Amino acid sequence: MASARKTLITGSATFVVGLALWLFGLDEEIFIFTPSKVGVVLMVVGGLEAMYGIYKGVRGGDAA
Repeated sequence: MASARKTLITGSATFVVGLALWLFGLDEEIFIFTPSKVGVVLMVVGGLEAMYGIYKGVRGGDAA
């Protein structure tokens, strides 16, 4: 269960960082990337990782 919890926390943290970039980086541009677009990608990745953590927790932890 510790691995599932760790995956859930990591995914949630990634989602929150992506949300912050999306909300506060709308009018900035760094070289090629805009922080708002990077934030959307991080939110998608974080959301998928959080859902995988939930799945692992429901499935029984570290079962292969």
